[in-house]
Amino acid sequence: MSRLLTVSAGPRAKWLVLALWLVVVFAAGALQLPSRFDKIQRNDSASFLPGKAESTKALAAQKKLQAGKEQVTMVVVYRRAGGLTAADRAHIASDRRTLNALSLPATHPFSPPQFSKDGTGALLLANIDTNGVGTTISKPVEKVRSIVSNPGGGLQVKVTGSAGFSADAIKVFQGINGALAAAAFSLVILLLIIIYRSPVFWLIPITAVGFAELTSRSLGYLIAKSGVTINGQASSILSVLVLGAGTDYALLLVARYREELRREPNRHVAMATALRAAGPAIVASAVTVMLALLCLTFADVNGTAGLGPIGALGIAVAMVSMLTLLPALLTIFGRWPFWPFIPHVGDEGATAMHGPWRRIGERIARRPRPVWIGAVLLLLVMALGLLKYNDRLTQGDSFRGSVESVQGQKLLSESFPSGANAPTSVIVPDAAKVPAVAAALRGVDGVASVRTAASGPSGTELSVVLRPDPYSTAAFGLVPDLRTAVRAAGGPGVLVGGPTAIEHDVRHYTARDTRLLIPLVLLVVFLVLIALLRAVLVPVLLIGTVILSLAAALGVGYVVSDWVFGFAGADTSLPLYAFVFLVALGIDYNIFLMTRVREETLHYGTRAGMIRGLAMTGGVITAAGIVLAGTFAVLGVLPLVFLTELGFVIAFGVLLDTFLVRSVLVPALVLDIGPHVWWPSRLAHEGEPGGLEPEAERDELREPVHA
Repeated sequence: MSRLLTVSAGPRAKWLVLALWLVVVFAAGALQLPSRFDKIQRNDSASFLPGKAESTKALAAQKKLQAGKEQVTMVVVYRRAGGLTAADRAHIASDRRTLNALSLPATHPFSPPQFSKDGTGALLLANIDTNGVGTTISKPVEKVRSIVSNPGGGLQVKVTGSAGFSADAIKVFQGINGALAAAAFSLVILLLIIIYRSPVFWLIPITAVGFAELTSRSLGYLIAKSGVTINGQASSILSVLVLGAGTDYALLLVARYREELRREPNRHVAMATALRAAGPAIVASAVTVMLALLCLTFADVNGTAGLGPIGALGIAVAMVSMLTLLPALLTIFGRWPFWPFIPHVGDEGATAMHGPWRRIGERIARRPRPVWIGAVLLLLVMALGLLKYNDRLTQGDSFRGSVESVQGQKLLSESFPSGANAPTSVIVPDAAKVPAVAAALRGVDGVASVRTAASGPSGTELSVVLRPDPYSTAAFGLVPDLRTAVRAAGGPGVLVGGPTAIEHDVRHYTARDTRLLIPLVLLVVFLVLIALLRAVLVPVLLIGTVILSLAAALGVGYVVSDWVFGFAGADTSLPLYAFVFLVALGIDYNIFLMTRVREETLHYGTRAGMIRGLAMTGGVITAAGIVLAGTFAVLGVLPLVFLTELGFVIAFGVLLDTFLVRSVLVPALVLDIGPHVWWPSRLAHEGEPGGLEPEAERDELREPVHA
């Protein structure tokens, strides 16, 4: 492995590595793979569901009744608070004629207007045949909005329905990657300039990260083409993962390389030494995160399952880029990019005997037990925020700003039953049982109306309008009652689907995924730690501290989401996503720390090894944590509540892990337990070689950062 890691440090090999990366990136650009990746994403809720979900089966049955096509409904809402006038009704009829004359692609003609009982509102409805391409929905909706909006004279008009909600989501995700990339890269560039105190050095790691980003999105297109469901949220998280993890790996490698340049005049030898020292830790870290992400492929929700391979791919590409392209660029340009702080042979660098992290370690070592007890209590206080958890965030609350589909839903609910915006579909295979099923549906509390929407040889579709907002938790709660009622009247073959049932099923399967994947990820990470550290007790401690850190981050996140941001609630997938990223990334830093501690323990014992390991890794890991937290915080610039919540929780959790868990809690636990922390390895049974290192060694032991 050592020879493989150091290939890109060779005097001639570096040019070959650079040439290969240039070929890959230019080929991907010529084939337009990154832009194709953006276009192939699916952001409709139906695409997230597994095949066994009842909503999925209902969609398949609907397709048979609709000539093999899935459909979404565009709803144009008209309302005047004092009642529609004769002129308003004439205007609505004129709009219908104009819209139907457009012959919009994949769009059926608008049906005659439906007027509310109180005479204040009217609806025009048209179905759109979907094909998985976002513009098939968004273009007709945008065209209709451009025609009917702002009629003036006090008449309010909005375009909503399932098509309106989909179009607004598509519009958000169309511009999401550019805004995210600009904000994230700007932040990372600023942090790199601050960390390296050089106006030019940042160009080298940011180039390597940029190549990794383009390559990961190009390969992501191939994964999506293979049938994996990729949505806009997964795409955004991919960008953050590549940028954050790639920059972290770059920081770790550059820190070691810079120290080697203070000891070795030949930059190629210095880079080879740095790769041999830092490379295994980077590989171990990346593999841990990749394995944790791949656990997501066992999810039932397709959107979550799709994040697994695409996220693991991003981490793998970032790792390969930082271990090949970055070393090649660094050795090509030599020492001068570090200007004005160019490392020369003989310059003083980081030591295991001096510095702020050494002093922190020594202070913790004086009274480790009160330190870790205090840290645990602080984390538990933060975790009390978990009591604020609620899952009332729905599709209607998912946008941070105001979008027309949500405005239209509110306007519609003032004149019609809220469920008229997105009726629930009930598929009855046996035509003889349709009357009984319809009667059973009318008997369910919360149902406003039932009518026949379509019929054919494969069955009959009933359109059920609910009284509550179809995207509210109240409506979701009606789905089990509806399913119980229709099965009692029509038998087990009757299916309940539609937007409300889809959201209900997504929530159901998300909860199931959370119960399955959390213990699975913990098991995988635990086994990786055992293999790396060759012990059992210390992996248990590390897993425990990361879980406690996760609980604290979620607790603070729920409080901030409610009291500061004023969001309606948390997305049901937030706990799972936060768990996977914080456990994998939190363990990351513990791997960097504890692999060095174990190495030092072999020479100096557990007590001195812990202090030396903290002294040598503290600075670079702290910088890496700040960069990673910053990149996830950038998710907050996007106009989606879920990504804002996720970005805050992960950014806060990473900072918590960086400054409290990894730098205080873990060292205090290891120092308090002593050598037994390495049980059952031989290190647990060997005595300490005299505690702290002799004072005489302090000026002699000048070692570079070893991640």
